[in-house]
Amino acid sequence: MSNNVLNLTVLFTYMALLMGVGIYQGRKAKTTTDFNMGGRNIPGWAAALSERATGESAWCLVGFPGFAFAAGVVSIWVAVGLFLGNVVAWTVLANKMRKEAEKYDAQTYVDWVAKRHAKSKSATAVKLFGSFIVIFLFAFYVEAQLIGGGKTLQALFGLPQVIGILVTMAVIIPYTVWGGFQSVVYTDCVQSVIMILTLVGAPLYGLYYISVTPGMYATSVVEALHLAGPTFMDWTGGAKGIFAGFMIASNLAWFIAYLGGCPHLTVRFMSMRDEGAWKLGRNIAVVWTFFGYAGAIGIGLIGLAIFGPGGIPDAEMVMPLVVLKIFPPVLAAICVTGAIAAMLSTADSMLIVTSSEFTENILRPVILKGKAMDPKKELLISRMVTVAVGLSALVLAFVIPANMVYTIVSFAWGCMGNPFAVVTCATLFWDKFTGTAALWTMICGFFGTILWQVSPLNAIIDARLAGVFPALLAAYFVTKMTYGKDECECEEAVAK
Repeated sequence: MSNNVLNLTVLFTYMALLMGVGIYQGRKAKTTTDFNMGGRNIPGWAAALSERATGESAWCLVGFPGFAFAAGVVSIWVAVGLFLGNVVAWTVLANKMRKEAEKYDAQTYVDWVAKRHAKSKSATAVKLFGSFIVIFLFAFYVEAQLIGGGKTLQALFGLPQVIGILVTMAVIIPYTVWGGFQSVVYTDCVQSVIMILTLVGAPLYGLYYISVTPGMYATSVVEALHLAGPTFMDWTGGAKGIFAGFMIASNLAWFIAYLGGCPHLTVRFMSMRDEGAWKLGRNIAVVWTFFGYAGAIGIGLIGLAIFGPGGIPDAEMVMPLVVLKIFPPVLAAICVTGAIAAMLSTADSMLIVTSSEFTENILRPVILKGKAMDPKKELLISRMVTVAVGLSALVLAFVIPANMVYTIVSFAWGCMGNPFAVVTCATLFWDKFTGTAALWTMICGFFGTILWQVSPLNAIIDARLAGVFPALLAAYFVTKMTYGKDECECEEAVAK
């Protein structure tokens, strides 16, 4: 059997399994609450595996190994920031968000923010602008997953990236549209297991492979780092003095978005059924995160030892090329399928969250003016919106060409994470925080991050760090100006 036939067999077997799980679970979606949040009855193990698969995506199997391959040991700071952020999210925020979703009957993250500030004069604006941020940035996030899928299928079959992008979307849309959140969570669980097996197995076997196989660039990771040049062994990537501190702080700043700044992750917390589910989920997520990030760096550095710096035209192809090099064909195909699993797990989550935010915060309150609808019709509309969002993201992948998954994810992560992280933490832990302050926190955090990102200063301090300061300042000063003056006494506002 040729390698291509074998790879196709593994891929289509996996895709069939994935769609089968999604369609089976999708039978349970009877209402919009089922479609948006799985009826808030998701077990902890499923929430954790789904959250990890969604959070890591093409980033952990394509973008981050590529960064480690190109940069060396400095990539560890990113892993530290991400790991600490995930630990804090699961230990401090997850159970609070679960209780908040139940208390306020929140259907989405933005719906929760708006309901927490329901009496504010800015409640409607919070809904609209919060939903805009999600819809706008998730389009870029889905684009990153589609590009990652295209790259991976190119490595596996030599297909043009365009075909890979189309295949990736063709698999995602059917089960996402049919089952919504319920289907997405349980298909994510399958993908999460494949991902972590790849992230752990590939670097462990890779260490053995480079030590016994002649003709490699180096026989160990340490040797490879030394041969690649001094910056690869430098913990600051060659930066000196205060710029080294800026560089470390910028990489650690991946931490910020985990503090409630990622609606597609926060909704997993909100969907858990009880406190016992949260405790189990927390333990699984923390262990998964540690081994996942360690493995992603390991794959990148194994790739450096095999191919040498500059040995791969596109650094983000390092994971598929490593596993195709070190593993027998069947195992390599399964591991590369793990990368495809990473893309699918995030793209499907983005689609359902974007659809939910649009339906709950724009369609129902603004377009339909809050009119009651037949539950079946409402569910049909949610599914139609999901299709529309998916097709829009597909078009974006072709209209706005982008070559780096790392860059796209970094942009969306900062622009979304900075405003939402501050809004989440202030809403949960600061009683004086007002709805108008929440609105201006979103505005200043969002536009502040974008403006910094496109400025020359981004090369010194990354927008993931700098962009949080406009959000913090807006939260503090607008709260001081509006506390005690923000509530609207009219019945219509209270009803919101």
